[in-house]
Amino acid sequence: MVGGFLGVGTPEGIVDKIVERGIGNLTIIANDTAFEDRGVGKLVKNKLCRKVIVSHIGTNPETQRQMIAGELEVELVPQGTLAERIRAGGAGLGGILTPTGVGTIVENGKQIIEIDGKKYLLELPLKADIALIKAKRCDYYGNLVYNFTAENFNPLMAMAAELVIVEVEEIVPVGTLAPNEIRTPGVLVDYVVVSQGVK
Repeated sequence: MVGGFLGVGTPEGIVDKIVERGIGNLTIIANDTAFEDRGVGKLVKNKLCRKVIVSHIGTNPETQRQMIAGELEVELVPQGTLAERIRAGGAGLGGILTPTGVGTIVENGKQIIEIDGKKYLLELPLKADIALIKAKRCDYYGNLVYNFTAENFNPLMAMAAELVIVEVEEIVPVGTLAPNEIRTPGVLVDYVVVSQGVK
């Protein structure tokens, strides 16, 4: 899983290192594939992805090209459904019920459950081996604070992965962060790296 929304809140430094080392054959779960030169788009452009599970690819022509050419498998998931599937994965739920996609091609191959006369799709949870997320700062315990909308998918993904690597802009002493600004507790964080001039 890679946090971010059109690259905002994406750990760009970590993504750059993946590209530099050529780590490939990846299945990526993200909100989108951003742009060719930003966020997950850099992984796509360098052909390091086997599959992406995202809500849209409209801002990245290279993703579209690779999908049409059969070079990249793309699973499109409605954005709210994607967020809830990740949340369900982190919460240990067996799935979620949503009316989104009922009566469309989205329902193909999925279980439909009727409750009080209304049809819902059973959407299964999403989990990952690794979550790569971005935070504004953390303390020495790994408690994370995000920068405004850069919070987006990051806290959900921190809950839904076996290993969590966070890129932060700064590390501060314990007690510096106000308890009410901490969105991800350090108990969920495995590794912290500091951005090298990447904001």
